[in-house]
Amino acid sequence: MDTEQARTFLHVVAAGNFLGAAQKLHITQSTVSARILALENQLGARLFSRGKHGAELTAAGQRFLRHAQALVRTVEIARQDVGLPEGYSAGLTLSGRIALWEGFLPRWVAWMRKAAPAISLRLEIGFEADIMQGLIHNTIDVGVLYTPEARPGLAVERLFDETLVLVSTDPRCPWPDPDYVHVDWGPEFFHQFSVHFPDHPPPPLYANIGWLGMQRLDAGGGSGYFPLRMVREALRNKRLHRVPHGPPFTLPAYMVFPLARAEGCVEQALEGLRLLGREEGRRPRK
Repeated sequence: MDTEQARTFLHVVAAGNFLGAAQKLHITQSTVSARILALENQLGARLFSRGKHGAELTAAGQRFLRHAQALVRTVEIARQDVGLPEGYSAGLTLSGRIALWEGFLPRWVAWMRKAAPAISLRLEIGFEADIMQGLIHNTIDVGVLYTPEARPGLAVERLFDETLVLVSTDPRCPWPDPDYVHVDWGPEFFHQFSVHFPDHPPPPLYANIGWLGMQRLDAGGGSGYFPLRMVREALRNKRLHRVPHGPPFTLPAYMVFPLARAEGCVEQALEGLRLLGREEGRRPRK
């Protein structure tokens, strides 16, 4: 299958019509139509329903979407891995939860640039399910996440424990707080929260990543649970305040990597993560 066909398919999905995809790809609309038709012929299924509202995915198109995304992404990763920039001897892909890109993983990037300057880095943000799939399919070399799954051939190693603290923009925050933002920090956090607050009403605001929750607090005020290392400076500057009724929760951070990978670049990456994980574990938890 021609990867340009898959790429064109994704552009049509994003634009919602063939004309928008053609403009984005700098090709004619007839070329887009020809590529999609050739793709449909190869797959033996119609991928789009064309109408006055544009191009909508059929059921077959919906099923093909994730395959097209994986195909294009794999080719991009292969191009990076094989076609390394001049002066680089190896490439490595690391994917981590967005909260771990707040402070911790950027420090690892700086460590790698100094300790292993000949290694080209591909840096990604991902959720647990996507990171685990990338590790299984060898499109990710190292994953850093909160709730890993045990899978054959993958090693899971604890890096450090996050301390999640309940903070508010209001120093006199009531509890329960009607402006509480519930961030999905995974099943371990959900369990601890449910045990400590069994009668807490369903939260009116929900965010699947900490960054979104913090944006809400910055824009409209409120409260929420966040890693202490992310809010320590805001607490020091009195922009945020600890909520007395909120006990701290522990959330372990892990790194996951294939056991069969013994390349020097992977070992160096793991060495840096272990070192910085130990440093993070020694930081004050208050």
